[in-house]
Amino acid sequence: MIQNLKSSTEKNIILLKKRALYYLGKREYSRLELHKKIKAFAQELELETQDIKAILNDLEGNAWLSDQRFTEQFILSKKNKYGVEKIRYELKVRGVADTIINTELVKIKTENYSLAKKIWAKKFDGAPKSLEERNKQIRFLQGRGIDIELIHQILSGKSFEQL
Repeated sequence: MIQNLKSSTEKNIILLKKRALYYLGKREYSRLELHKKIKAFAQELELETQDIKAILNDLEGNAWLSDQRFTEQFILSKKNKYGVEKIRYELKVRGVADTIINTELVKIKTENYSLAKKIWAKKFDGAPKSLEERNKQIRFLQGRGIDIELIHQILSGKSFEQL
């Protein structure tokens, strides 16, 4: 009887690991995201939190799950749409460690001005002509996670080299 219980649990762990690998085959996930994604299935299989952690540790050990790789891919996909601060916030929400976030965001700091200028240029035709329009542009750029100093530089028309 105990033998059957153990083999049943082992089968369920294998099923959960397969599910996790299926998700990872579609796209990169942070550890926290994947944990949330497979938690409901684990509960259906009557597995405990420690089993989920063991599976996630195994996936990380085999380099199938990597917060570093997830962060690199996330930044690459979002940098043309959002500023550094918005990206930082989104990564924190997804459970990525601050050290990984800071290391990866430093890589795009040099592009920060040009990326912010592209985001601005996609939405607006030019410099604001009224205070109301200026405030609208500032709110839009802040909503995209762009630093206020950078916003003022863009709206003043100064290029990065002039700073």
